[in-house]
Amino acid sequence: MTAIGDPITRVDGHAKVTGKAKYAAEFAVPHLTYAVMVTSTIGSGRILSMGTSDAQHAPGVLTVMTPANAPKLPQGGKAAVHPPAGRVLSLLQDNLVHYNNQPIAVVVAETLNQALYASSLVTVRYQRENPHLNFEGGFATAHPGSHGKDPADKSIGNLEQGMAEGEVKVDQVYTTPLENHNPMEPHVTIAEWEGEKLTLHDATQYISGVKQTVAKSFGIPDENVRVLCPYTGGGFGCKGSTWSHVLLAAMAAKVVQRPVKLVLERPQMFGPVGGRPRTHQHVVLAAKRDGTLTAMQHDVHSHTSEIEDFTEPSSSVTRTLYACPAIKTSQRLVPLSLATPTFQRAPGESTGTFALEIAMDELAYKLNMDPIQLRLKNYAEKDPIENKPFSSKHLRECYEQGAARFGWAKRNPAPRSMKRGHDLIGWGMATATYPANRSSASVNVQFEPNGRVTVTCGSQDLGTGTYTIMAQVAAATLKLPIELVNAELGDSAMPKSPVSGGSQTAASVTPAVQAAAKQAQLALFALAAADKDSLFHEVAPQDLDFENGKVVRKGKSGGEDFKELLARNGNKPIGATASAEPEQDSEQYSKHSFGAVFAEVSVDESLGMPHVQRVVGVYDVGTLLNEKTGKSQLIGGIVWGVSLALHEEAHIDNASGRIVNNNLAEYHVPVNADIGEIEVFALNFPDTKFNPLGARGIGEIGITGAGAAIANAIYHATGKRIRSAPITPDMLLT
Repeated sequence: MTAIGDPITRVDGHAKVTGKAKYAAEFAVPHLTYAVMVTSTIGSGRILSMGTSDAQHAPGVLTVMTPANAPKLPQGGKAAVHPPAGRVLSLLQDNLVHYNNQPIAVVVAETLNQALYASSLVTVRYQRENPHLNFEGGFATAHPGSHGKDPADKSIGNLEQGMAEGEVKVDQVYTTPLENHNPMEPHVTIAEWEGEKLTLHDATQYISGVKQTVAKSFGIPDENVRVLCPYTGGGFGCKGSTWSHVLLAAMAAKVVQRPVKLVLERPQMFGPVGGRPRTHQHVVLAAKRDGTLTAMQHDVHSHTSEIEDFTEPSSSVTRTLYACPAIKTSQRLVPLSLATPTFQRAPGESTGTFALEIAMDELAYKLNMDPIQLRLKNYAEKDPIENKPFSSKHLRECYEQGAARFGWAKRNPAPRSMKRGHDLIGWGMATATYPANRSSASVNVQFEPNGRVTVTCGSQDLGTGTYTIMAQVAAATLKLPIELVNAELGDSAMPKSPVSGGSQTAASVTPAVQAAAKQAQLALFALAAADKDSLFHEVAPQDLDFENGKVVRKGKSGGEDFKELLARNGNKPIGATASAEPEQDSEQYSKHSFGAVFAEVSVDESLGMPHVQRVVGVYDVGTLLNEKTGKSQLIGGIVWGVSLALHEEAHIDNASGRIVNNNLAEYHVPVNADIGEIEVFALNFPDTKFNPLGARGIGEIGITGAGAAIANAIYHATGKRIRSAPITPDMLLT
């Protein structure tokens, strides 16, 4: 029988490798037309006129939609729900340009090549304004940036007193750049109207959010919009919101009265669908000579757009990670003439741990103290600011097991003390952490007349394995082989599920799967009790069980196949829909996952070229629902940590506000040759105060701490402390 935690191979794996899995752009819709966005080439200003005649008369062109002729939308086209579903969009409702690469027109033609060609014929005359692009110059007028329920400023204790008591201090600035998502699948929407009803095939992390945003933006009932997304080819945060292209595709389909497919070109992924904002983080740590922290200060500036606030909550880790009597944190936003930033894998925690965990390493060296011992000295038994117990915490074990598996005891702590041929070798470590999030979710489980079980949820699978864990939890609950379970998702008509963001899908959906499976089982027992021909006629449900596809009496052999039971009762499915909500007492606890990351980095002494040789991560993430897909997520996160530390950076042209490396040739992400050996381990301690399965999400914790561990290893190797990401060879040669 299937069990929770088994390393089950992805149930959707065969469909993916054989090409049967359909992504949003691959659906064959009759009479389909093709749309291409035209985007702005200035960073700020207004459109004075657009030359569209040549484009309109090009072969196959059906329409050129501009601010002059686009359908007018209720509320000026502003999304009517809160982020992450609703954003301030560019829907051709005015002639203002807020950032370079902003959508300003849409060309629709019979073929993609015709649309591409016609889009190149559109000319634009602008009234240019000087874009605001000076990040640090905007600090003086920056405004507070809250994040969800977290305020912009949060503190405890007397900071001045704590700083005065500190005998050793670290006072440094750490920076991270603007970064951009580059999933294999770009954003894509197919929009099709039938009267006043709209069907969207959309590459998204939140089908319910797309449904709500589109319906409210068009001023139509929610039930008039259906969103389909059986597979998402990578999201990492950028597909958690409904962006302009989704509404533009639907608007264009309304105009041409035919289905429209709009696929973003790779350069259009840089701006119109967000990215990770730039951060400037001032960290001050004060400690006694025995390593006891007396004060911590973490002040963060990040950029946002001039049309909407988005906060990268980098100070969140300093608010929760270490015990300290005085902690002061702040978040400030600097509006720039750039597109609105958005969630990028572990927003805030990835950049925040880069700063805090390098600062902790610097403090350890100043104290002549092992970095692990410094962290254990300041181990937080409860949330330091909220003063709440953790729902579960086993970070000590992460440090201990990680150090043992990595071989940390063999480390010579002196910088430049370890060599291998021409390479300097460095070992570094850092703490990983990410909050445990959970939202309401609903699931339907049905026993089918063909002897199978179907589990259905309006969630989405970004490649994280949602299909598999849905099937796995249903199979384990019903004591069935997973081969007898079908998992279905990706349709907004299915029971509602939250956004696949904040590492909450597994934690939210699987308790609902378990609840629905149990209720479906009770419905089957009731059917058996009411069936005069059943072996279990008038047997109380509490005396029955379900094993290997059969209704059985507890403690006795023999049973009745549910397929036969359904056949006698109309040969119809029977099941139940159930919802799972966060635990009623969940606010009594601070809920987080933790980990310890250890990295070995080699640096060519002559060329300054860093290479990550190996990474070991040990994580406390609650119950690991599937060992194979779970570890895959953690490994993927560490790869992102390597990318954060050594590769990713979007470069802005200071005159125009254009991202100049807006392609995969020049925007660097790791390839196979950049990644060394990665080993990940999960402690597997259930967190049942968080949810019934004890499972927390793991999609994002892997990136946290990894960047800092690599940076700390580079310092150990070279003796050069680099506080800005990405760390490039030129920094290590100077």
